[in-house]
Amino acid sequence: MLKIGVLVSGGGTNLQAILDAMERGSIRDASIEVVVSNKTNAYALERAKKHGIPTRCISPKDYDSRQAFSEALSEALSAFQVDLIVLAGYLVILPEGIIRSYAGRIINIHPSLIPSFCGDGFYGLKVHEAALQRGVRVTGATVHFVDEGTDTGPILLQKAVEVRSGDTPQVLQRRVMEEAEWIILPKAIDLIAHGKVRVEDGKAILLEQ
Repeated sequence: MLKIGVLVSGGGTNLQAILDAMERGSIRDASIEVVVSNKTNAYALERAKKHGIPTRCISPKDYDSRQAFSEALSEALSAFQVDLIVLAGYLVILPEGIIRSYAGRIINIHPSLIPSFCGDGFYGLKVHEAALQRGVRVTGATVHFVDEGTDTGPILLQKAVEVRSGDTPQVLQRRVMEEAEWIILPKAIDLIAHGKVRVEDGKAILLEQ
């Protein structure tokens, strides 16, 4: 059984997609052990509580140093014996110590087709605003492994989404979530749970599905 820790900052729609996929059997042999947020008022924490999942609020603002924050987060994840960390709308840069400790065991969902509209400053609505300003015809979402860079880790899954005439950033954001994020994030977790992914030479390789 793959033990998962989900890190969130906001409403938790991707967390809900994972929970729904588990309930319908699209994700098998995996369980969410803890949901951690950097914000006490994140609705994602309420979603977790409704499913009986333990929650923790660990914010960098509550610690005197980055090291102290890293240690607190590490202790929480270790306490629940987490095998995989899933960043589901987590707006805090992970401490390097966590990235090293969980190398190859952290995935993130990003609302664009990396390498487009990613890196420093590209998060949330800003990604979709940039896509519309650039005039792209296709956008999408990417699940990737996390390394020390920003959105630079090996790409695991991607799914394209059409950009339509008259789209606003909010409308496009919703479509990307519904047609891409909520599909490929659960799929990625299921693949990992069943040993269908290997990272080699900086690339994520999908084994026989």
